[in-house]
Amino acid sequence: MQGAYIASDPVFDSPQARRDTPIATFACPPKRVNPAGMSTEPPPGERIAKHLARAGVASRREAERMIETGRVTVNGRKIDSPALNVTGSDRITVDGKALAAPEPPRLWLYHKPPGLVTTEKDEKGRDTVFAALPEDMPRVMSVGRLDISSEGLLLLTNDGGIKRRLELPSTGWLRRYRVRVKGAPDDKVLEPLRKGIILEGERFQPMEIRLDRQQGANAWLTVGIREGRNREVRRAMEAVGLTVNRLIRISYGPFQLGDLKPGAVEEVRPRVLRDQLGLDKTFEQTRKPGPRVRRKHGERRPF
Repeated sequence: MQGAYIASDPVFDSPQARRDTPIATFACPPKRVNPAGMSTEPPPGERIAKHLARAGVASRREAERMIETGRVTVNGRKIDSPALNVTGSDRITVDGKALAAPEPPRLWLYHKPPGLVTTEKDEKGRDTVFAALPEDMPRVMSVGRLDISSEGLLLLTNDGGIKRRLELPSTGWLRRYRVRVKGAPDDKVLEPLRKGIILEGERFQPMEIRLDRQQGANAWLTVGIREGRNREVRRAMEAVGLTVNRLIRISYGPFQLGDLKPGAVEEVRPRVLRDQLGLDKTFEQTRKPGPRVRRKHGERRPF
């Protein structure tokens, strides 16, 4: 299926699988009530680290470290603790520079080619994903990573809260990969991965694996995982004697690579982002238009 964001794979997207797949939501915190029955609402605004993350400065955890090292001031006073709520009227600076107003949350699909590292700066001088993005893209962060040899779908966002939410194991979204391995695996070889293995003290959750076809000395598999540990698929395959020589991520939860060409970037439509993540409807009315992507005649948007 081209251009769809809800998969129709009979193995990975059966009615049972859809029932078992949690949908990410941003729930409103309940009102607090003291023993006397009086409502004790939290202070107005939001935590400073969350505010910095929404402004695209860094992830929430990284923002907390910046605060603890004294790089952030609020209304002219340096702070060293993230236990502070701020509002739009507060004057915030980071490293002496005024913080711009947070943009509405946005999410992009990027088809990462092999040979790029998923980091802003590389100590070895290798080409990075962020240097390859269109010049008119705002500052974005990656949701998880793909190693230098891997390719396929990489989610990018300007919002640290979305990044953290989508990376949490509790979100439980299925990541699917097309994997080419050297050898001729059968069900006996793959069964340990389907049950879950312990590797170097780490427990890998059961993988969903389908053997698609044997192609000469190599086999193509479709693999589904829900955790996204560092190099999880490659390490798991090596544990059962298989060497991965190509790995393509084809989906991340409901977001799919579709027909997006290598190196191309596509913004997820506001309605889809709102529906999938439970965002406030007002953000769709205030968002800024994203960069347009040149497509060949006849190509369809994946969202």
